[in-house]
Formats: sequence, structure tokens, C-alpha cells
Amino acid sequence: MSRRERPTGWFERRVVIHTVIATLAVVCLGLLIAEWFYAKHPYFGFDGWFGFYPAAGFGAYCLIVLSAKALRPLLRRDEDYYGEADPDEADLEESIGREHRDD
Repeated sequence: MSRRERPTGWFERRVVIHTVIATLAVVCLGLLIAEWFYAKHPYFGFDGWFGFYPAAGFGAYCLIVLSAKALRPLLRRDEDYYGEADPDEADLEESIGREHRDD
């Protein structure tokens, strides 16, 4: 089956992806605007600044992603880390290959 013949899932459609991203952007913008309409009770002072919590959340997200990129070389394992493939499984794959060649 070629790539064009493969049925696409609901979230693989370009229109749906753009709709989800636009909806997320509108909700985030709405929440940012809502900060003007409620009284804040900051504990430290700087947490009362406009947009502090969205900025802190984005900063934490970036820190997590960058630290994961830095840890990846330390935690990465080879493909055969857990040993060789199961011999029975290799025999099965070989027999399946023979069946298809016989056609």
C-alpha cells in the first residue's frame, strides 16, 4: 500500500492540526487577558507581575526540554542493549520471508 493509499487518521489532517493550534492559541491569549480582571494576592511581590505565571511555566517547560536533551547522551542505549533477538523469533521472521518469496 503506497503512502497516498493509506487512510489518514483524524489528527493527521492538516485542517485539524491547524484548528487545534489556533484553539490553543486563543485559549492561552484569553487566559492572559483574564489577568486584568481579577485581584491578585502575591506572596513575594514578583508573582503579582502581569504574565508572571505564563512566563514561569514556559521557562520551566524550556528547562525540562533542554535538560532532557543534555541527559540523552548519558541515558541512550544501543539497539541490542538487552541482548540478541530471540532465536525463535528470528526463525519465524525467516519462515515468513520464505513464504512470501514462494509466491
